[in-house]
Amino acid sequence: MAYKSLSILTMILVLNTMGCKEADSTEKKEVAIEDINIEAEKSAILNTLNSETRAAFQRDYEGWQKHWMHDPDITKTYLDFSDSTLSESVGWKEISQYVKTFMEEHPEPEPLPKPLDDIEVRLYGNGAWVTYQQVDSLRGLKRETRLMEKVDGDWKIAGMKTTIYGFEEDGK
Repeated sequence: MAYKSLSILTMILVLNTMGCKEADSTEKKEVAIEDINIEAEKSAILNTLNSETRAAFQRDYEGWQKHWMHDPDITKTYLDFSDSTLSESVGWKEISQYVKTFMEEHPEPEPLPKPLDDIEVRLYGNGAWVTYQQVDSLRGLKRETRLMEKVDGDWKIAGMKTTIYGFEEDGK
């Protein structure tokens, strides 16, 4: 019986200690969030996204790759409803090779879409969840989701999902 009481008492102490640690970390997170200048972070993220898009459309691999995390767990996914295709690349090596190959096979720059100025951003410490819509002259309407990470003060892309809807039936 004493063994069971000791076990239960130990479990209660562990749970209480975990609860206290959780409360401490929550307080720290709340303080950190208050210190974030949301508009400045949103502006920095916009700069990264527009610079990455410009480099990709101008076939500037070196410029493009500077805006991405070089990590084995990142992802890049395209879902194109206009031609019923799907592609997914996982990890920096695969994404990098996919983009290099694409740029080599399609070396001519594409017309740049209008720079982004309206994005939805949810900040999570050094991470951000970003969503927006964009229209480009070759693919039409696209909805994009980007997972961003702040590394050494710069926002980098850690994940990308692009859904391409194409052009409306009347050619717009």
